[in-house]
Amino acid sequence: MNAVPPLELRTQRLLLRAPSVALAAAVCDYQRRNSAHFAPWDPPYPPDFLELEATALRLAQGEAAFAAGTTWRYWFSLKEEPERIVGQAQLSQPSRGPFQNVVLGYSLDQAAQGQGLMREALRALLDLAFGPVLDLHRVQAAVRPDNHRSRAVLQALGFVQEGLSRRYLFIDGAWRDHEVWALLNPHWPDGRAPRG
Repeated sequence: MNAVPPLELRTQRLLLRAPSVALAAAVCDYQRRNSAHFAPWDPPYPPDFLELEATALRLAQGEAAFAAGTTWRYWFSLKEEPERIVGQAQLSQPSRGPFQNVVLGYSLDQAAQGQGLMREALRALLDLAFGPVLDLHRVQAAVRPDNHRSRAVLQALGFVQEGLSRRYLFIDGAWRDHEVWALLNPHWPDGRAPRG
């Protein structure tokens, strides 16, 4: 199944756009503005990570991954300020067959927190994941136990904590435990077999 989701999603307040080299300056600005804010939660990055050329290359790779169906990332902004990226969210590592699962990841501008923007963006991605285009059974997320904001977002969206993966990712100078959270497609009955 090679379903390609729409390149743009719109919510009440947000414009979500698939990767494009045209977004390079806005994405670079977003990552530079938030580099200290993201540092405790992100893996180590190469020295040129915040440079425009490296950002453009990653966006070109992201565009190819989006078309190939391996990662569906959306960069989002407020509708009235489309040139300023305030967050990103992605569905990656899709697994079909008997699993029908995808991994959710996301980040939000430090200045945009506390407004419900991430919940709004993730609802759009969950609608996509569980809708007719992707038609997945399960969305999974991994979050550090001390990331209280991220845990709260997942709880608000109905995710359930399923377990703990010890020393899961190398983040901020050490191997960090992560909780595994998941949300099941509410429209998928237990007896329904996967399509492919």
